[in-house]
Amino acid sequence: MFIGVDLGGTNIAVGIVDSKHNILNKVSVKTLATRSSDEIIDDIKNTILKVIEMSNLKLSDIEGVGIGVPGLVDDVGNVISCVNLNWYGVKVTEKLKMALGKDIYIDNDATVAAIAEKYIGAMKEAESGVFITLGTGIGSGIIIDNKVYRGHHRIGAELGHMIIGENFYDCNCGKNGCFETFASSTAIIKYTEKLLKETDEESMLRGNTIDAKAVFDCAKKGDKLAQKSVNRLVKYLAMGIQNIICILDPQVIAIGGGISGAGDYLLDMVKKEIGKDKNYSDMPIAEIKLSQSGNQAGIIGAAMLCKCES
Repeated sequence: MFIGVDLGGTNIAVGIVDSKHNILNKVSVKTLATRSSDEIIDDIKNTILKVIEMSNLKLSDIEGVGIGVPGLVDDVGNVISCVNLNWYGVKVTEKLKMALGKDIYIDNDATVAAIAEKYIGAMKEAESGVFITLGTGIGSGIIIDNKVYRGHHRIGAELGHMIIGENFYDCNCGKNGCFETFASSTAIIKYTEKLLKETDEESMLRGNTIDAKAVFDCAKKGDKLAQKSVNRLVKYLAMGIQNIICILDPQVIAIGGGISGAGDYLLDMVKKEIGKDKNYSDMPIAEIKLSQSGNQAGIIGAAMLCKCES
C-alpha cells in the first residue's frame, strides 16, 4: 500500500493506493494556503493518519508516501519554490519523515501527473512519453525509457517556458514569448479579450464572462471571433508539440488540463496542424492523445512516485 498526496493551493487530497493503482480510500481537506508551512505539513500528516485509520490499516502497512506539489523540488525533497503556497526552501520530506517514520518522495505536480499517465493513462504502453497540462499555465512531465526525466539540475521538463515567439504580454516568469502565454487557458482568455476590445466583430462572447470553455463552446457554434482565438491557440500548441518531437521524439504526447476538456474538437485540429509541417514527411511521429487519468492523477501519480524512486 502507498499513500499519495495531491497538494494544491486550494485542497490537500490524500489517498491510499494499492499495487494495482487503485485508490482504496481518500480524504480531502482545505489547504488554507495563507497559513505557515509547518501548519500545512501538520495537516498533511494528520490527513495521512486519518485515511489510514478509516481504512482499517496501520502505518506499518504503508510502504511509502508520495507528494505532488505545484512547484520546484530539489533532489533531497525540499520545496525550492511554490508560489501558490508561498513556500521557499521548505524541508517537507525531512519534516514528514520525522513525523511518520516513512520514506517520503516528493515532486512537481505535472511530473506526478505524467507518472499517473504512465501507469493508468495514455502513456501506459509507451516507454517514452511527454505529458502537458494546459491550464492557467502549462505544466509538463517527461518519461524516457520508463523513467522520469527531470534534467541534471532537476529544472528540466519546464516546457511551458520554452520561447515560442513574441507575444503581446509577458509571462509571469518575466520573459516574453513563453509557450504557456500562447497555449494555456490564460492565453486564450487574454487573446479573446484583446479581440473584443480592439474589434467591433460580433460575437456571442460580448458582454459575458470569458473563460476557455466559453471560447471553445462558441467556436464550435461557428462564432468567428472565438474561432480566431481557438485557431491561434492550436497554431502555437502544435508549434510547441513539434518542438518537443524534434528534441525528444517520444512515443506518446498526452494533453491534459482544463483545455483538454474540448476533447476531440481540439485534438483533431492539433493533429491536423502538426501534420501540415512534419520535419520528415515519411517518418512516424509521436501519437498525440488526450490524457486519461483525470482527477485521479494527483493521488495515483504521487503514490506511484514511491515505486519510481525506491
